[in-house]
Amino acid sequence: MPEPRHDLVYLASQSPRRQQLLAQIGARFELLLPDADEDAEALEATRAGEAPADYVQRVTAAKLAAARQRLRRRGLPPAPIVCADTTVALGRAILGKPADGAEAAAMLGRLSGRWHRVHTAVAVHDGRRTHAARSDSRVRLAPLPPAVLAAYVRGGEPMGKAGAYAIQGALAGWVERIDGSHSGIMGLPLFETTQLLRAAGVRLAL
Repeated sequence: MPEPRHDLVYLASQSPRRQQLLAQIGARFELLLPDADEDAEALEATRAGEAPADYVQRVTAAKLAAARQRLRRRGLPPAPIVCADTTVALGRAILGKPADGAEAAAMLGRLSGRWHRVHTAVAVHDGRRTHAARSDSRVRLAPLPPAVLAAYVRGGEPMGKAGAYAIQGALAGWVERIDGSHSGIMGLPLFETTQLLRAAGVRLAL
């Protein structure tokens, strides 16, 4: 690993969970969020027949390209850029962010009592090259009683979440088993991210 030469990174993500996880490993960061005229949601559009693991890597690469353009456009001081994307998959079906409560309830109904996969891709551009990795985890939700599912949707937490749930949120008590990275399921796999940041010469706590 190279000697640390960067004391700051840009995080191109609005996710409070990614911000929390990046801070957890001692990375100093500033947010590099889209401008008002950028259509960030369009980058997450799915393509027919695309495998979930391929999808999440493509979207992360697209987010990184947009963030690099944003950095140049704003004339900000150079520093590594961190991007990530997470998707929930049931077989080859990609379960993105629900559009409304009804779609959230339908997604959770499909996941109830079954295993599914969570793919998170992360990429770091150090100014010269891109370092990238993907974390793949399996999650089993216990069967969700209708009253539990309805209360969870009513609380609003599923909105803005891939697969309509947050593993660190109110539904955590119904997560029966995970096989993989808990932080990856949250949205930023810390083992992989640490390795990428170190390869990019970023100073971390440990």
